[in-house]
Amino acid sequence: MPKLSSISSIWLSKYRYKDMAATGAVPRVITLFALSQKPMKIPQFSIQTLSLSTSKPIFTSLTNFSLSCPRFKSYNVSPFSTYYRLSCNSISAFTTNSNYEFFDGSSEVELSLPLGSQDFQSSRDIFVDADGTSLIVRIQRSGSLATLIETNHLFEKVKPAETIWFIDDDQLVINLKKQDPDLKWPDIVESWESLTAGAMQLLKGTSIYIVGSSTEINQKVARELAVGLGYTPLDTQELLETFLKQKIDSWVLAVGSDCLAEAEGAILESLSSHVRAVVSTLGGKHGAAKKADKWRHLYAGFTVLLSQTEAVDEDLAKEETRRYIQDGSLAYMNADVIVKVQGWDAEYVKSVAQASLSALKQLILSDKKLPGKKSLYIRLGCRGDWPNIKPPGWDPSAQGDATS
Repeated sequence: MPKLSSISSIWLSKYRYKDMAATGAVPRVITLFALSQKPMKIPQFSIQTLSLSTSKPIFTSLTNFSLSCPRFKSYNVSPFSTYYRLSCNSISAFTTNSNYEFFDGSSEVELSLPLGSQDFQSSRDIFVDADGTSLIVRIQRSGSLATLIETNHLFEKVKPAETIWFIDDDQLVINLKKQDPDLKWPDIVESWESLTAGAMQLLKGTSIYIVGSSTEINQKVARELAVGLGYTPLDTQELLETFLKQKIDSWVLAVGSDCLAEAEGAILESLSSHVRAVVSTLGGKHGAAKKADKWRHLYAGFTVLLSQTEAVDEDLAKEETRRYIQDGSLAYMNADVIVKVQGWDAEYVKSVAQASLSALKQLILSDKKLPGKKSLYIRLGCRGDWPNIKPPGWDPSAQGDATS
């Protein structure tokens, strides 16, 4: 478990980027938050004004993990009042030149940009500006500046003061020192392709559970994630209907919604020991994820809440999320990551999946022991003691907790 000081300095970013999928759709803003163990405070946000169109979805993702929680006599209790959120707010766009070569070394990355027949006089006509997670390269020719590459969301952070560049024949070579030498970079920028390629080293086989009020959205996003990650897509609705040999709606009419939650809970229990799976769960009021006492086995993987919102801008969407977390009565708030979606169009499914995976990446980077801790939780029987895993032999139904 990392010390508080090691996570208090996390500086996650909000950004706008182009979807690299075939649709070319441009999603809205994504905001990431990291949590540390301190009394609940409402963060102050400094956010640039955006011109938002309600015809396209807005995404606000929030990593929701407490490094330490007080003990409880019941594993059904969720201590959200102890969370403190840190955030960084910087809105930016992402454009890049795809004609480059990229190499990831042990402690640095190297980018080679072809200069070709660029009409420039000397190296003084080349401008390289690297700042944490951004990079812009311009060249002056014919009296004007041309951009060779620009991104304000590198795959991860670099040490800008240690940036080195030089001209090698007809190429501009840029050497960037990585903040985290252990993290392998699939590409210079964070895109759908680099996220899915790089997520394997971070997830370490841990499954992902998609929860939310819409079964359809859960299914589509889970399937997109599974395909991108090479994970097995699993659908609790499909599994239940196959087992029951009838549609969910007709079964609920016959036996009631409580029985459906119990049945899906049993499915989740059987899936909790699975690895490398993306599981879509039932939405609406009938699903197990809607009930706090059914999260015991959802904690076995990383949970992503896809939350639809009527908020017309990001400020209102974040305020809505803060109210829900402060209320603490919604079981969905147990999720590790929350992605706010304004409206829904299947055309944007990859954008929602990318937002979810980006938030999961930042969550795991804040504490690289999380996947191993999830594995330990599974091996000890998914007893509901997440995130404070108790020693072997701990009984969640006992009157008191065992000593850690």
